Amino acid sequence: MQLITNKQGLNGTIRVPGDKSISHRSIMFGALAEGTTTVTNFLMGEDCLSTIGVFRALGVTIDVTPEKIVVQGKGWDGLQKPAETLDVGNSGTTIRLMLGILAGRSFDAKIEGDASIAKRPMGRVMKPLREMGAIFEAKEANFAPVKVIGTKLDTMTYTLPVASAQVKSAIIFAALQAEGETTIIEKEKTRDHTEQMIRQFGGEIEVDDLTIRVSGGQKFRGQEVVVPGDISSAAFFIVAGLIIPNSKIRLENVGINPTRTGIIDVVQAMGGKITVEKTSAVGDEPAGTITVESSDLKGIEIGGDIIPRLIDELPVIALLASQATGRTVIKDAEELKVKETNRIDAVVTELSKMGVALVGTEDGMIIEGQQNLHGATVKSYGDHRMGMMLQIAALLADSDVMLENAEAVKVSYPTFFEDVASLY
Repeated sequence: MQLITNKQGLNGTIRVPGDKSISHRSIMFGALAEGTTTVTNFLMGEDCLSTIGVFRALGVTIDVTPEKIVVQGKGWDGLQKPAETLDVGNSGTTIRLMLGILAGRSFDAKIEGDASIAKRPMGRVMKPLREMGAIFEAKEANFAPVKVIGTKLDTMTYTLPVASAQVKSAIIFAALQAEGETTIIEKEKTRDHTEQMIRQFGGEIEVDDLTIRVSGGQKFRGQEVVVPGDISSAAFFIVAGLIIPNSKIRLENVGINPTRTGIIDVVQAMGGKITVEKTSAVGDEPAGTITVESSDLKGIEIGGDIIPRLIDELPVIALLASQATGRTVIKDAEELKVKETNRIDAVVTELSKMGVALVGTEDGMIIEGQQNLHGATVKSYGDHRMGMMLQIAALLADSDVMLENAEAVKVSYPTFFEDVASLY
């Protein structure tokens, strides 16, 4: 499709869709709880709808309307052996967390996804789960499709070799089915929505800095979940407001969980005009209003323990850096290689087509600032965040930008292009 290009003066208010991570987990915990769970502001993106489809296939009744999702929870033992292979579509969150959930059930299940999922490594999840006694049969040992042979699980103490909320959450779901206490030690602090939701649904989990302890045998009770807006979706408008001249954008009801707000810290370090006003909270999930204005930015170094707090925002942060004064270095971000695509290679390739001077490294990128962007034909690689980043880049371009596979954005933000158009 042809993207919106050569714009100035983006002004207005946006309410981005519900948080993807919280939406996934609300269905998972709602299904595993006893009683009714109601979810409002659920992300109606393809990834989260895949999670609903998986639990319906496991025998859980889930009613979907534009206003709310209603999950009739059956408890852990209420899940049923699926009649067919479970299909997660493009959702890495769904497949990795489901491996932990299915590992301790009393039945076998096969789970698969699309061509992108088939290339994404599952060994990082299966290895620790196997240490708990889980049994998997997988293509080439570590790739989907995966057959999960349900069995009794053991507790363990496990130090995560990578900073991954998906791996951590899969282990937590498995630990909730084991007898006794499991200890997980994080490499760096990662998003903690699973831990927060355990508490919201009436469970217990102990978190002491990077050490997490969780006991098996817990039961959950159905809840009312209000999903805040997704800061990873808001990030595209944060960057647009900062780099497009004469712009001021207000983003309402954005989740500002401290494990997710690395982009705000980066913008502040680069000298961007950004304000954050906390407006509400559901449990320990705070939300607020973020306002950004066109700014003179400076290049910085981004690395270390902030990376897990902004890993999904790094493609659009690379674009942000291209408009700053000086050089920006992104490092310690090897996780970018195992997302929907290798995002280091994809960002470098596509932004280079538009005239940005940047190079990829083993663990990140080096971006030169104050770049003028021009038209090109670019592609999303089927990666929603790549597609959205390239639309924001096109706003700076001096001629037409054509995006291949633009429909990928529907994974997390079905109305993204309309919301961009509403600002000018």
